[in-house]
Amino acid sequence: MTVHLEVAEGVGTIRLDRPPMNALDKAMQDGLKDAAEEATHRDDVRAVVVHGGEKVFAAGADIKEMLGMDHAAMIAWSRPLQESFTAVARIPKPVVAAVTGYALGGGCELALCADYRIAAENAKLGQPEIQLGLIPGAGGTQRLSRLIGPSKAKDLIFTGRMVKADEALALGLVDRVVPADEVYTQAHAWAAKLAQGPAIALRAAKESIDAGLETDLETGLAIERNWFSALFATEDRERGMRSFVQEGPGKAKFL
Repeated sequence: MTVHLEVAEGVGTIRLDRPPMNALDKAMQDGLKDAAEEATHRDDVRAVVVHGGEKVFAAGADIKEMLGMDHAAMIAWSRPLQESFTAVARIPKPVVAAVTGYALGGGCELALCADYRIAAENAKLGQPEIQLGLIPGAGGTQRLSRLIGPSKAKDLIFTGRMVKADEALALGLVDRVVPADEVYTQAHAWAAKLAQGPAIALRAAKESIDAGLETDLETGLAIERNWFSALFATEDRERGMRSFVQEGPGKAKFL
């Protein structure tokens, strides 16, 4: 298998393992979907790290595999391709991408599926599909423009240029830049902290934000209102509020 889910202390690590560049072929895309669905349904996974290893996150799709595909073949495959990435984006738990080395094309699109991105100082990100006579096909035209704005997304997609970690941070493409040997450690620490939080409230927050961004303000407020009210039926809400009253803020321990 080229995609593994490793679970420890409430954190599930989805690890890409197809040396040397983690090129995202069909088998890896299927593996991503399977790992994301497993992480979604496992109760012992409360937060997720997506990691490609110490040297590279993912350098993009397997171009040799795609070269042999014609129009009809890609029509048949494009939906499963997007669905494998969407499965990661829809994990109803906090997800952080630990980005080392190259995150290009499909690799960048995979990082966009996370809620938070921590990049190595030597990381390089981009959507170079235009250089192949293509456009991003695994969500890049949509998720990138929503994350950093349409004009900045168009610059990266139209030119196909790579950006280094410092520019990616300035663009809002990544959220934190750290030394390369600290990327996974810091990503795991981010996930582990959230893994101790109230699982249903975290899911509610994620779904309210993500679903709200896809609709108008009034509908988004309704989504928020429904989740907010629903949380009053949870043990975590009772535990959190009781702890606040009796012990002060920030001291609640959730199951």
